[in-house]
Amino acid sequence: MSPKLYLAVLAAAALTVSCTAVPKGLEPVGGFEPDRYLGRWYEIARLDHPFERDLINVSADYSRSAKGDILVVNRGFNSKDKVWKEIEGKARFLAGESIGSLKVSFFGPFYGGYHVIELDRKNYSYAMVTGPNRSYLWILSRSRSMDDTLFADLVSKANQWGFDTRQLIRVQHSSPGE
Repeated sequence: MSPKLYLAVLAAAALTVSCTAVPKGLEPVGGFEPDRYLGRWYEIARLDHPFERDLINVSADYSRSAKGDILVVNRGFNSKDKVWKEIEGKARFLAGESIGSLKVSFFGPFYGGYHVIELDRKNYSYAMVTGPNRSYLWILSRSRSMDDTLFADLVSKANQWGFDTRQLIRVQHSSPGE
């Protein structure tokens, strides 16, 4: 292999790892039970990104493929365009199924990190998820709403972990068209 090709492969590998890495100082949950995580989750709050801009009624449905991969369908209603948006992806565990750390792809071979950093271990009723850095944060619930005290506790924890919680968007769930 030529030195230039070797450096290109090395750079691509480093970029791929950095897109799936856990943000420094954070730990994905251990004792993770993927089959309990399957099903529908509602997005309660998020940090803004262009791929979710103007979306309300956002949900994610997780299931298993025949091969054992985690399949995900993200869906939300674009409040400006008045249309439903949906995207399908797949996820694979980074360090074994008992660690809540996955790589998720919605676009072919390109993966991003999906790290469960907080979880209701008893009922799997809420979760807090980050991506490869602290500009990604989602607060999820099994229901369309969340108790205000619990929400405040999760936001406080996220703030302590270095997320800019002042930028959180509280997601509206009004069920238009359903």
